[in-house]
Amino acid sequence: MTYPFETLAEHKGREHHISPMGEFIKQIIYGGNDGIVTTFAIVAGFAGAGMDGAAQVGGLAVLLFGLANLFADATAMGLGEFLSGRSEQELYHSVREKELHEIHNNPEMERAETMEILHDRGFSEQDANAVADILARNPEHYADFMMAYEIQMADPNGESPALNGIATFISFLIFGSIPLSPYFFLEPIQSTFYLSVTATFTALIMLGVLQFTVIRRKLWRCIGETVLVGGVCAAVAFGVGLMFA
Repeated sequence: MTYPFETLAEHKGREHHISPMGEFIKQIIYGGNDGIVTTFAIVAGFAGAGMDGAAQVGGLAVLLFGLANLFADATAMGLGEFLSGRSEQELYHSVREKELHEIHNNPEMERAETMEILHDRGFSEQDANAVADILARNPEHYADFMMAYEIQMADPNGESPALNGIATFISFLIFGSIPLSPYFFLEPIQSTFYLSVTATFTALIMLGVLQFTVIRRKLWRCIGETVLVGGVCAAVAFGVGLMFA
């Protein structure tokens, strides 16, 4: 089959292109939100316990606590994302090997499961039998089909655990540094904390806008979700600080 105006590759690249930002949107949102809230928790802890205590230790101490927490948690988040991604891939391959074993050694049971899956999705008896026959002749594709529709596990092979970990680490650092930024320039007094609160919610709004630019849902919903989730976590952090006031 020929395509008069564009090749198939050109069509796929145009219609189904996903930007690098889109490929890592999960890690960016997850790392960014956690970075904002985790760093703000340090600031809110000082503020909730009373700014007199913060003033006594000085702005440098606030920064040291905040930066140590920022880099330690960013590293933990990045490595955690890497390890969880590796574990997910290994689990997928382990379960898929079992499915291949069943396909080769217990084909009757696998066919019965396949027929049930297809019937549940509205296939007629004739069409379900035709699809089952085709799958039986292609064990590798059969295994992929069963992983998707019986086990309901998505194939993680297209993802890189290392790159996902790096994306989470960088997003955590970038967004997590924003609540701390006023303390780079000002003494840890009440007005500085208010600036940090403003910076925190600005960072959450930025994260919502970033989410909107990638997934193109309603702008107010993207911003509202990130601000609501981050705001609740920030309020909890400040409340814990008040407990020690």
